[in-house]
Amino acid sequence: MSVLAAAMPVTDARRAVGARGLLRAFNEAGVLAPADVHVATRLGRLAQIDDEAVRLAIALAVRGPRLGHVCVDLATIAGTVAPDVEDGGDIAALPWPPPQTWVAAAAACALVAVGDAPHDADRPLRLVGTTLYLDRYWREERRVAADLEALARPAGDVDAAALAAGVARLFAGQTDGRQALAAACAVLRGLAVIAGGPGTGKTTTVARVVALLLEQAEAAGTPPPLVALAAPTGKAAARLQEAVREAAGELPTTAAVRERLLALEASTLHRLLGWRPGSTSRFRHDRANRLPHDLVIVDETSMLSLSLMARLVEAVRPAARLVLVGDPGQLTSIEAGVVLGDVVGPAPDGLRMSAQQRARLRRATGHDVVAADAPAQAAVADGIVVLRRVHRYGGAIARLAEAIRRGDADAAVAALAAAPQEIAWSDADAATPDGAGAIAALRAALVDAATAVIDAARAGDAPLALARLRAFRLLCAHRRGPHGVATWTAQIEGWLAHDVDRPEPAGAWYPGRPLLVTENDHGLRLYNGDTGVVVSAGDGRVAAAFDRAGGPVLLPPGRLATVETAYAMTVHKSQGSQFGTAGVLLPPPASPILTRELLYTAVTRARARLVLVGTEAAVRAAIARPAARASGLRERLWHGA
Repeated sequence: MSVLAAAMPVTDARRAVGARGLLRAFNEAGVLAPADVHVATRLGRLAQIDDEAVRLAIALAVRGPRLGHVCVDLATIAGTVAPDVEDGGDIAALPWPPPQTWVAAAAACALVAVGDAPHDADRPLRLVGTTLYLDRYWREERRVAADLEALARPAGDVDAAALAAGVARLFAGQTDGRQALAAACAVLRGLAVIAGGPGTGKTTTVARVVALLLEQAEAAGTPPPLVALAAPTGKAAARLQEAVREAAGELPTTAAVRERLLALEASTLHRLLGWRPGSTSRFRHDRANRLPHDLVIVDETSMLSLSLMARLVEAVRPAARLVLVGDPGQLTSIEAGVVLGDVVGPAPDGLRMSAQQRARLRRATGHDVVAADAPAQAAVADGIVVLRRVHRYGGAIARLAEAIRRGDADAAVAALAAAPQEIAWSDADAATPDGAGAIAALRAALVDAATAVIDAARAGDAPLALARLRAFRLLCAHRRGPHGVATWTAQIEGWLAHDVDRPEPAGAWYPGRPLLVTENDHGLRLYNGDTGVVVSAGDGRVAAAFDRAGGPVLLPPGRLATVETAYAMTVHKSQGSQFGTAGVLLPPPASPILTRELLYTAVTRARARLVLVGTEAAVRAAIARPAARASGLRERLWHGA
């Protein structure tokens, strides 16, 4: 080290230079990032705010959207906040202002508008009760709530007899199930939500919803409805399109209805709304230029942020139907909001519907509906159905997933240990010496799975190589670090170089190399999160194989600019996918990314078998840490706030 380098002070990028008082204390504890501190300091100077508590409130309001929160509740934040970093300070020891005086001081600030009425539009912050918002997010939350409530009306154009006949035919022998209930709701209501975990039949229900509405048009002698299928990502949109078309081939309906179902195409939500180059927040279709569609169905709605949901609902025509599909237990958008969870509200623990809606559904399905009365203000409740019966993975994984969703750590630990045929759990940290035995077993499974892919790829059998690729996948919570994808991808490459006859260097286009697409390529119809595999194409050539509905497509590797090796992938990237066996590596309990939603998402990627490496403390920490994002949308929709 040079004398100059030795003399230079060591800086910490997490420290806000020049921070003083409360802002400095909260920054050093890992609660506030430098950007939060600098924005609050700058606004404080501009408005001549000397009160440190008010500056802290502003910094926390700025911090919120960065971590997915729409707002900050000054009355409860001291008991709910967590450091952004693993080595953060003691939150309880921080000098939190007394809530009552803190809220009063914020209300008196010239930068803060007070109350839920739309006044003082030139102020950057809004205080509603004890909750402080950045003004933009307060406005978007109010608009989303108002637009959803406007859509949540009984549909006035329903032929009840045709609906009952269609439900009886399309759900033969299962008209008492929740799939039939969800489909009927989507016909009877302007806003419907089909929620549920993986394998509960959400997309097959979507196909039946469209069929029922096409049959309604046939019965009325009117033109068929214009239908839009969309999802937040290209990968999810392609999967939705394929699932609807696959289901269409088996539906007992007319040839004309089946033909229209098979012709449906799905797009990303951004493309549907009319993405504008150079803008990430405005679209061609908005409140002044609505979408032309009569029915808009959006899958993977858990990924939608508050801002994107605002753009969607303002673009849907008031007379159209909107169907939201997704799993409220999964990981949410990386941006602010937990919209699907807020909309679904208490329904996962028991449906809530008005007596009038239950009567309509009884006429449509022929069965009584088991549901509690919905609050009088909750117009959205009549269109929400949560599917519970899992058709995909085994009973042990389903019991584990349900225990995680409920937040029952004891039941989850019991489920992990109770079914060795479906679940292999190693109560150890993979990055410590205690995890050596677990890693040895995981190594054997990973090498066997990779060898099977390599053998098929060398033989040039793309369908078999892709099928074997789906048989096993290692999932990590982190991207980097000892528990991250980068570390374990390199580790697996090293194991394969040692254990498998594969002389090519890591990173080469060798047969059997698993691929993960990291950016959308609409020209190739490849989307962020798609997976493929390199296969032999004869004469020493190779090709990259990717799944398509009609069979694998083979592409020259030179055309793939944005792919990486995918022996391991993050849990976030795995959303929407399932694997025969999912291997899951949990980080230590203190990891801020380890949440109930992450564990639930990881576990439910397993179709038949789960291999989980993580301590019991990490499992319990995840379940005890729901990603409880601060938001007022649920209160507005369910209690009329």
